Amino acid sequence: MNTMTHSPNMTFEAERVDMAAAFRWTARLNMHEAVANHFSLAVSHDGKDFLINPNQRHFSLIKASDLLLLNADDPEALNRPDAPDPTAWGLHGSIHRHVPHARCVMHVHSIFSTVLASLADSRLPAIDQNTAMFFNRVVVDEGYAGLAFEDEGTRCAAMLQDPKHKVMVMGNHGVLVLGSSVADAFNRLYYFERSAETYIRALQTGQKLRFLSDTVAEGVADAMDHYDGQADRFMSDIKTLLDKSEPDFRN
Repeated sequence: MNTMTHSPNMTFEAERVDMAAAFRWTARLNMHEAVANHFSLAVSHDGKDFLINPNQRHFSLIKASDLLLLNADDPEALNRPDAPDPTAWGLHGSIHRHVPHARCVMHVHSIFSTVLASLADSRLPAIDQNTAMFFNRVVVDEGYAGLAFEDEGTRCAAMLQDPKHKVMVMGNHGVLVLGSSVADAFNRLYYFERSAETYIRALQTGQKLRFLSDTVAEGVADAMDHYDGQADRFMSDIKTLLDKSEPDFRN
């Protein structure tokens, strides 16, 4: 008979492991920002109970048991001994409070997405298969008003009510990606950063760009919306690779 007891910090163990893997791989891809930026995952039906990374911990060091379990309606969240970063609470807490379909929320200041967010026109045109994945699925926030404390988080959450909008280009700030799971959100984050890089590098050539038609772009985006299994396979292989080099992510 197995009498092993588990730490309270390993409640939602599988979800924590996926989150830790996403943090580690984001660091490997150099898409992190020092000890800032945050990922969160709803673990209750109403979306208000969520896991999030601890305050000011480098992504490459995060383990499954490090993740905080918070409730978006808890007025004492910022008074806990292990209180989250106030901007993490402001942005992610607001989204989990007001956007129940946003199960996983990933926010980074990755280089190419942030360059895109700094352009006067921060839209991502469909110029290849990857960029076409995001056709009509991105909302651009042009109202940046400072650090993402609660007022800013509430404002951003109000722009994410349409379930079709899976990505927010946060003007003058970075990017925020939504997903139905850790795997889904991370796969989307990865492809959005790649797409932003393709577009920015294409602009750097100074040559005229070839744009896909709206019909083709929507067809690609719809097909990718229903391309089952890819995100889960990507996450599974990331965990396999981490098991070989950084197995402590599961701890």
